[in-house]
Amino acid sequence: MTIKDIARESGYAVSTVSRALNDHPDVSAETKARIQAVIDAHGFIPNNNAKHLKQTATKSIAIVVKGTSNMLFAPIVERMQDLIKSAGYTDVVYYLDEDSDEVRHALLLCREQKPLGLLFLGGNLSYFRENFSRIRVPSVLVTNPGGALGFPNLSSVSTDDAAAAGRAVDYLIDRGHTKIGVIGGDVGRSYTSQLRLEGCLRSFAARGVSFEPEKQYEKARFAYASAYRAMGRLLDRAPGLTAVFAMSDVMAVGAVRALRDRGLEVPRDLSVVGFDGVELAEYYNPKLATVKQSQERLAVRGVEILINSIENGGDAVHETAPFELIEGESVRTL
Repeated sequence: MTIKDIARESGYAVSTVSRALNDHPDVSAETKARIQAVIDAHGFIPNNNAKHLKQTATKSIAIVVKGTSNMLFAPIVERMQDLIKSAGYTDVVYYLDEDSDEVRHALLLCREQKPLGLLFLGGNLSYFRENFSRIRVPSVLVTNPGGALGFPNLSSVSTDDAAAAGRAVDYLIDRGHTKIGVIGGDVGRSYTSQLRLEGCLRSFAARGVSFEPEKQYEKARFAYASAYRAMGRLLDRAPGLTAVFAMSDVMAVGAVRALRDRGLEVPRDLSVVGFDGVELAEYYNPKLATVKQSQERLAVRGVEILINSIENGGDAVHETAPFELIEGESVRTL
């Protein structure tokens, strides 16, 4: 079956089918569902190289990376690749937009390449709830907790995002800040952002600090430019802020640039805390205060758990990796 066959059977144009296969945002959910139904019925593999890939991927592990601007993932992927190679497997890495349906893409990978296992870096749990039951190979969700999903073939290794974000807020409050803004992802689409916001809200409540999400929370993508624009909107809407917690270091860097373009200096005029502890945070000016995730732990345990599941089977494993607050130079005491 070809894309033309799918177009003919589904009743859509070839261009529409192509956009649906690439998860283009201008294709409606209903259209994607009808096209997917045809694909499922015929086992279509949308890749001209599928035959070659099937032949070469006899001991492969697929790494599905969600978010092309997430600097945390690059060193984790590199470490995973080394570990996978050392264990006698090959790896195939796929980068997706942060709004893409990673489970749908993984289903296509399973049909196309037949990997022995899957590593997901980042994920939207609603996509897992909808379709992960169709994936049969051992899988590990890295940086997101997967225990509540209850799939026997899905393990997870993650940071306690709520506790880590709460630690960042506590750090700012300990230094006298009570007017704090937060820049984060769309909590309706990003479970990570949801958890981090919950952690922030718990800390604000526990410390008796007022926080109005409709005024002090600004949504952005995990990218420099988006965070830059979000910081501008936050300043316009809540001009009395003395500090900002950004839910990634990339967001924090975008926010700092926006502040400088407004004539504000960090930390003299406004303090900034990031999240992830990527290498850039250490060498940025000023050195960013950030919550550092354990990249080594996430990578090593993710691969170890997956390979053990491939070779020995067993129940799903769910672990939490440690985090550490790095003080940096981007926060001042009031």
